This record gives sequence, structure tokens and C-alpha cells, in this order.
Amino acid sequence: MKKKTLNDLSELKMVFSTNKEEKNDQEENEVNETSSSTPFSKQSLRITLDKKHRAGKEVTLIEGFEMDEAGLEDMAKKLKSQCGIGGSVTDDLILLQGDQRKKLPAVLQKMGFKKIRII
Repeated sequence: MKKKTLNDLSELKMVFSTNKEEKNDQEENEVNETSSSTPFSKQSLRITLDKKHRAGKEVTLIEGFEMDEAGLEDMAKKLKSQCGIGGSVTDDLILLQGDQRKKLPAVLQKMGFKKIRII
């Protein structure tokens, strides 16, 4: 492979801006695109505790979110910071470390979810 030169980089057609208003408008558009089409109050969530195939460690699973991957990642980030724990997103599920069945309903209700079932 040859080394990139300044002429090669100009072909990337990247645009840099220092205008803060344009940046904020782009961020608002991204937030609107990642939000779900179904309002939070009409989504039905299910919270379960799982230990299978995890070496005996408990994991709280939250399923039923009607949003895209970016929205799920954002929601998981908010839930993890609210509960002060780790977790991840896999297969339209949010996995949170430990047994969080007591904390999560209050946190989710503050976010606007109304139909929450704990199993």
C-alpha cells in the first residue's frame, strides 16, 4: 500500500465546520431519527432474571423495546448510568448485570414507560 498524501486526503470530500448552530441542528435530527415510532407509554416491557449459561451469575433482561439498535444502545446507556452497573445490548434485549428487578420499574416509569411486567 502506498502512503497517503495531502492530495489523496482532499479526495475524501470531508467538510469541517466551526459553526455551533449547525452542529446542534444535526444532533437534534439524529436524536429524532433514533427515537422510536411507538411512544414509551404504549410499549410493553418485560423484566426477567436469568442465570443460564452465565456461570451462575445473575443478569437482568429487559425486552419489549420497539426501537432501532441506536435507540437501544442509548436506552441501555441511560439505564446503566441510572442503576450504576454494567450491561450490554444483544438481540433486541438489554442485559444488565445483577438482579435489578427492584430498581428498574421506578427508573423506567420516570422515563415514561407504563406497561412493565416483572417475571
